[in-house]
Amino acid sequence: MKRFVIALAAFSLFSVAALAADEEPARKAPEFSFTIPGQGEKLLSQYRGKVVALEFIFTTCPHCQAASRTMTKLQQDYGARGLQVLDVAVNPNADLLVENFAKDFQVGFPVGWSTAAKMTSFMGFSDGRFVVPQLALIDRDGTIRYQTPALEDERWDKLMKEDALRAHIEELLSSNGASTGHPHATATRAVSSKKGS
Repeated sequence: MKRFVIALAAFSLFSVAALAADEEPARKAPEFSFTIPGQGEKLLSQYRGKVVALEFIFTTCPHCQAASRTMTKLQQDYGARGLQVLDVAVNPNADLLVENFAKDFQVGFPVGWSTAAKMTSFMGFSDGRFVVPQLALIDRDGTIRYQTPALEDERWDKLMKEDALRAHIEELLSSNGASTGHPHATATRAVSSKKGS
């Protein structure tokens, strides 16, 4: 019996370590600037006090277009409770395309633009390769609690499902910002690299 208990305890410690290794720690969101047509430059820190769903997109990506429709629903459902969704387009010529994107897809929240290089720096991606959309869920204190990995995988897919997004948003809206973070994943199919950006 003693051996079983020791073996079980060792297995439990191994499981916790493996789980912790699979999750990135929460981290303070670095400052990020983007431009909204007609409103000029905005800073991420201006939204402190709200739960922010910061989504990086290509205006030309069908998956991003679908994600923006989902995010519009989430903004409608949770905006009064303190959610702020932001789309930031990072594709070439995004500055010329975001206004029509917002109109064509009836986006119900601010849509701006920035550069892919600023996005990869913000997200902590090292080699410039990424899929879109990318998502960071940021708590009221400005800490990234969940984020997609650079490339599509199981974590990316899991995070980008609407039910998972709703659960995480509910958690962050109900929290005082002290929850533990698991920057998880969403997924996209359009892959970019620094050379192509």
